[in-house]
Amino acid sequence: MDRHIRSVDDVLQLLDDMFAPEADRWTADAADWWDGFYADRAKPVPFFVSKPDENLASYIDRGLIPAGRALDLGCGPGRNALHLARSGFDVDAVDLSPTAVAWAGERAREAGADIRFHCGDAFALTANELGGPYDLIHDSGCFHHLPPHRRVSYLSLLDRLLAPGGHLALTCFAAGGMGSELPDTDFYRQSRLHGGLAYTPEWLRWIFSDLEEVELRRMRDEPAESPYFGEAFLWTALFRRDTPAQPPAVGPGRYGPGS
Repeated sequence: MDRHIRSVDDVLQLLDDMFAPEADRWTADAADWWDGFYADRAKPVPFFVSKPDENLASYIDRGLIPAGRALDLGCGPGRNALHLARSGFDVDAVDLSPTAVAWAGERAREAGADIRFHCGDAFALTANELGGPYDLIHDSGCFHHLPPHRRVSYLSLLDRLLAPGGHLALTCFAAGGMGSELPDTDFYRQSRLHGGLAYTPEWLRWIFSDLEEVELRRMRDEPAESPYFGEAFLWTALFRRDTPAQPPAVGPGRYGPGS
């Protein structure tokens, strides 16, 4: 007899274990898979290039995300973290893969950029390790590799680490462009994620409904000679966390001096 479910974390772990080991792309156990993916730097993988996402560059150029503290989730070889650092952000960057983090660190040293790289599961790293709150949490390609139940962990991470008034910049597979469009329940029945989950604008708006939508559009397809990365099979979204309303100041009158 096995009775080991007592907390939400226990339920999340149980659901993690419903997937075949080779399907795992989101826990620390997936580090070896990602290491193999990043081992050959000469592979013609579009996002191996040292270029930032076109939408991220656009947000900065238009003043939509002023410089501050930034967390780059699933940073890979560090191309977006580097752009954030060059743009005046104080950057933490995290990835499951030691190989990716080592490559990103090399790029940062060559560029003279001061970026704090962390190797591990962003959901498991402590607040002291990541050092939030952050004015920007940036995610280019992490969210769509999460199984449905780990959206709970993702939203919890935003609750803990995204500062009031801060932004989430997200890039993920677009339904009709790339990724699986199966219902959530089918991923558990089949014990795999089929390369990643596709999303529609409606799904993204529903999942992140606690945040204010600033912009949601398809990523622009950038030519090879462009200084930016862009593929049209991706959604780009910018959401903002509300700033809590300030209580009204107490002045003379009913509840102030002389009442």
